[in-house]
Amino acid sequence: MGDFENKKDDLVGKAKEAAGDATDNDQLSNEGKGEQATADAKEKVSDAVEGAKDKVNEVIGNLKND
Repeated sequence: MGDFENKKDDLVGKAKEAAGDATDNDQLSNEGKGEQATADAKEKVSDAVEGAKDKVNEVIGNLKND
């Protein structure tokens, strides 16, 4: 899942949370909070994977230069 999908899920979650809060619908509010937490976790995993890829590429580059 890409960065765009994570942002979309986060925004949908925020909208659900706001709608739930505005209508005193705890279930909808909690569902929105859950979607935001999921989007945040996916973003962190994506960032970690990108960081690992960058480090691998750096090591490969260093080996090629030696």
